[in-house]
Amino acid sequence: MPVLAERPLAEFPIGNITLQAHHQRLTGITVAARAWIHPDDLSRLVPGSISTLTDESGTPLAWTGEAPDPSQSVVAPGSFMIVQTWDLLRANESWVGSLSEDRIEGEVHANAVVEGTLQLGKGSRILPGVYLEGNVVIGENCKIGPNCYIRGNTSIGDKCHIGQSVEIKNSIILSRTNVGHLSYVGDSILGADANLGAGTITSNFRHDGGNHRTMVAGELVDTGRRKFGTIIGDRVHTGINTSIYPGRKLFAGTSTLPGAIVSRDVQ
Repeated sequence: MPVLAERPLAEFPIGNITLQAHHQRLTGITVAARAWIHPDDLSRLVPGSISTLTDESGTPLAWTGEAPDPSQSVVAPGSFMIVQTWDLLRANESWVGSLSEDRIEGEVHANAVVEGTLQLGKGSRILPGVYLEGNVVIGENCKIGPNCYIRGNTSIGDKCHIGQSVEIKNSIILSRTNVGHLSYVGDSILGADANLGAGTITSNFRHDGGNHRTMVAGELVDTGRRKFGTIIGDRVHTGINTSIYPGRKLFAGTSTLPGAIVSRDVQ
């Protein structure tokens, strides 16, 4: 997992909250280390009747009491084990999509449009011409805009810049990463301290509409996703007008030249 090469899974942010912190918020419930629990599934735990949530294969995800109890279990349809990198996108979609209350601690310009739920951290500014559609989470001390389009369910970390004529869709962007101008990032994960050169474009849809496949440990794996862009590790820099095929990964510290076409993983 390129974005996990320098951080444990427990410290990866889902909606700008670490997975470990999500687990700790579930008081009285033990959660498997790699599990994501959809908020709606918690209502399936019924004291004295249902004590364990499992996935479709029967693997315990969360439970009350000292240990999972197969005799008092129920399948949690929105919950799952995080096994592959793209499962982080699914978890982010689950959490950000469930938000229903704004929390705006930064500044939203009068000429920006917000249609959906927005959580905006302290010191962050949303500049004129920005259009936010769907649920969006933005950290502290970010500069968003001018004239960019961000649509749900997207989370952006601290000290990021999303700028002129940039579109971000259903993505996770970690802290101190810049997508300054003329770029498209869809259904993707960008690591920390990355910089996308102007005109960097991620492709996220196959011409035949089929599921995307990507290389994992030398094998081509079906992601189960019809929309899947790129996974970019920490400190990656792309040259201007870089085009990235769906499902390709750029590992931490790598870079591309201007005009590059990324048809294979960059390591």
